[in-house]
Amino acid sequence: MELSFEVLGLLFLVAGLAGFIDAIAGGGGLLTVPALLAAGVPPTQALATNKLQGSFGSFSASLYFVRNGLVSLREMRNAIVFTFIGAALGAELVQRIDAGVLTQLIPILLVCISLYFLFAPQVGQGGGTPKLSDNVFALTVGTSIGFYDGFFGPGAGALYTICFVAIAQFGLVEATARTKILNFTSNFAALLFFIFAGLPIWEIGLVMAVGGFIGARMGAKVVISKGRKLIRPMVVITSMCMAVKLLVEQNPQWFQ
Repeated sequence: MELSFEVLGLLFLVAGLAGFIDAIAGGGGLLTVPALLAAGVPPTQALATNKLQGSFGSFSASLYFVRNGLVSLREMRNAIVFTFIGAALGAELVQRIDAGVLTQLIPILLVCISLYFLFAPQVGQGGGTPKLSDNVFALTVGTSIGFYDGFFGPGAGALYTICFVAIAQFGLVEATARTKILNFTSNFAALLFFIFAGLPIWEIGLVMAVGGFIGARMGAKVVISKGRKLIRPMVVITSMCMAVKLLVEQNPQWFQ
């Protein structure tokens, strides 16, 4: 598929903005998937190409957080393994199961996440007692959200973050850093299956990957410098935007 330099330039810029937003609060796919579809990329290939460029962005943010000591890969190894397994299963089974019930449920979950971050004044300060052990958290949260991200994806970052805050009792900055590690894991696992199927459009995906990598690095820097004051409203806004977008797509008759 061939696109003009102007369209590729716009996709590069969209991916950069999406990478920036995604590193802070998730939801970058709200920008990149519609942009790919508007450029004429078929839906299945748009999803695959989005996983390609998104993997670079989540890797960029993850690398920055690891290098700055916000997260230890050794401490997260079990969560990484179970997330990879869950995402691989999701990418494979989406072709064989009916995801309709889950996709209808996600907007409701995103609204609940928004309200939780909006009205819980102490949320994201960290320091509480974890409600699950590290291994149980890795098994349940890593596998389930990884599975979801493998075959659908919108809101996965917000779901990871709320689990790290509400269940593991991390502060918002630490939760965001851990979220990007698992985001990259599930993106990469799903991407492998898309590559085996020959679906990503490499020329487009790699151009967007450069933009996403740069944007995600800038977003990760903002997370460290601005912290909870910025992350909390960004999570609320992006979660609500994703919820509205999904509701419009699932129920267009409501908005006619």
